[in-house]
Amino acid sequence: MAPLVVIIEDNPLNTKLVREILQAYGYKTREAATAEQGLEMVRREKPDLILLDIELPGMDGLQVARLLKGDPATRDIPVLAVTAYAMKGDAEKALAAGCDDYISKPIRVHDFLSRIKKFVEKNDRDDKPSLKTSP
Repeated sequence: MAPLVVIIEDNPLNTKLVREILQAYGYKTREAATAEQGLEMVRREKPDLILLDIELPGMDGLQVARLLKGDPATRDIPVLAVTAYAMKGDAEKALAAGCDDYISKPIRVHDFLSRIKKFVEKNDRDDKPSLKTSP
């Protein structure tokens, strides 16, 4: 089954670009334009990865990340923070809020896809039962 990525992004052009890239490489996507829609969608859909814009109107992406990582139902879903404002300290703020990684816009497709693949594959491995047997 294709991995599911939830995109929480308020800019429709950015959402369209990311969706088209991901779908071209075999990922399923769901999109939310607000933090509130995104939180509801993540809780309902249980995606393999969340792409989270930091600069959302109202509740920002850092607040969303804190809520997701504080909720036992969503804390293990990897969150990749995405922002157009790559200021010094932004990556540290995103990681401190609970994001698993950080990428700045404009995205470089190869780097973007390799980071997504890393998290989706790790999540997939973590979900598989262990082949180890007890002594």
